[in-house]
Amino acid sequence: MELDYAFIWAALIAFAVLLYVVLDGFDLGIGILFPFAESEHERDVMMNSVAPVWDGNETWLVLGGGGLFAVFPLAYAVVLPALYMPIVLMLLALVFRGVAFEYRWRTKRWKPVWTGAFFGGSLVAALMQGIALGALVQGIEIENRAYAGGWWDWLTPFSILVGIAVTIGYALLGSTWLMMKTTSHLQVRMRGYSVYLAIGTLVAMGLVSLWTPFLDAVYFQRWFAWPTITFSLFVPLLVLLTSWLLFAGLRNMADYTPFLASLGLFILGFAGIGVSFYPHIVPPDLTIWEAAAPESSLKFTLVGAGILLPIILAYTAYAYWVFRGKIDPNEGYH
Repeated sequence: MELDYAFIWAALIAFAVLLYVVLDGFDLGIGILFPFAESEHERDVMMNSVAPVWDGNETWLVLGGGGLFAVFPLAYAVVLPALYMPIVLMLLALVFRGVAFEYRWRTKRWKPVWTGAFFGGSLVAALMQGIALGALVQGIEIENRAYAGGWWDWLTPFSILVGIAVTIGYALLGSTWLMMKTTSHLQVRMRGYSVYLAIGTLVAMGLVSLWTPFLDAVYFQRWFAWPTITFSLFVPLLVLLTSWLLFAGLRNMADYTPFLASLGLFILGFAGIGVSFYPHIVPPDLTIWEAAAPESSLKFTLVGAGILLPIILAYTAYAYWVFRGKIDPNEGYH
């Protein structure tokens, strides 16, 4: 049996994007929560909780975008002009946030400015990621293998709703991460914020999930037609189970359960997108195989990915293992 190289690459890119979301999501969430810290010292503790790992998390975004360019050039050529504005704003926000992360430690006079920049960069990046995702889910108009829509097609009520959902979800990841990494008063307050953010995330996920099947008849069939409903029904059932674990962990002041359950919600949301999309890479018309590069290119790049991916996974796992456990609020990495 021949290997389906286009499918393998689609799975690898999806895996890279998912890892970016779950890994970079919580440190974007910490930036979104910055205004709710009670002091500069608390903000220092919040930043120190992600200082050893935050920049490595963005490796997966580069891998996902680079992989799309290399092995699905038609999809890249369609998506980039369709989502040019939210993608550029997201990248600028990530750059601004990275600069703010480093410079905030090196000045006292301008520290409030860089604090605001870290918050603003995190908020804009999260919002633009969600809006871009919403615009992709609602579909991109393609004619003659090129983008045929308008400049503002990406900005719709649905894409804005997805942007808000992602932003609240990232804040939930950030608050539960801080529950896991901090102690005393900050941990207790993050537990309180997490309850409200969990409710907001689930409400937003519910609204997006109810709206999505009505965007396109194909989506509706994949979610509710027989026999696909026998598989798609597992997603909302698992969301209910994960939500129960999340609130149970928050009620018991558990260190790890709320964060892991929050990650589970994002993974299930990602699975829901997969149910809606497959086999399309750019809905509603462009499939994985139509967008793929020649098979020789797929094979060649897969060799490189087979070497690099295990290395990236290994050093990412090692970094998180080395810096596991609670952080000392009186020590820092800068």
